[in-house]
Amino acid sequence: MAPTEIDIIILSYARNEELKKITLDGIESLVKSEAPEKIKFNIIVIESNKSLKRYQYPNSKTVYPWKRFGYHRYMNIGIGMTKSKYVCICNNDLIFHEGWATEILKAFNADPELYSASPACSIHHSEQGFALDGRVHYGYEVRQELIGWCLFFKRDMLKTTGKLDPAFKFWFADNDYSNTLQKFGLKHALVTSSIVDHLESRTLKTKTTTEQLELTSRERFYYEYKWGGRSYFSYLNRVRKFYKELKKIR
Repeated sequence: MAPTEIDIIILSYARNEELKKITLDGIESLVKSEAPEKIKFNIIVIESNKSLKRYQYPNSKTVYPWKRFGYHRYMNIGIGMTKSKYVCICNNDLIFHEGWATEILKAFNADPELYSASPACSIHHSEQGFALDGRVHYGYEVRQELIGWCLFFKRDMLKTTGKLDPAFKFWFADNDYSNTLQKFGLKHALVTSSIVDHLESRTLKTKTTTEQLELTSRERFYYEYKWGGRSYFSYLNRVRKFYKELKKIR
């Protein structure tokens, strides 16, 4: 039998050697996590550091988009470059444990109505009170059942939801994903037998306070407009005031 193919989209910003190594370590753990005769990973790395343009990460196709960074925008580029039945969108700061993908595929096979899943992080989810005992927890709560750093879904899901909303550049992208699943009645679950550890926003922490504010605050305003009932005028007004205050900080 041919191996099951899974398209893996990884966002990377290797602005220094330390962050480049984080991406390399993540890819290495991914490749080693499954037997190639059973699982074939088609790895696309979307790299934001244009100065690395000639560099290709091992075991992957590395692309350097000309478009301005946006978490969902870049993920959509990777999704559009691939065509397998299964898609997994990932941060670069992850360590994949043996059999993680196989366990999610088992959950999909056990429940044909399950369209989306997250693996458990042995550090984060243990702290949140989840036992890594193999149970499947259905739900949509962000950083509980649904973790934005690794989302595994059936490509057919996009026929219902459409592409990821490119207005979310970074923050609240996982909240938007959660609300979209709930809007269309698509089941999501945390699969605790699937382990992928997260190194907790190593890339974000290298950015300045101003850069972090720009990545997070504007998305909150848009999220409140899209899902919280705020008017479009109110959204634009808050963005205008935010950038006015940001100029003072700079």
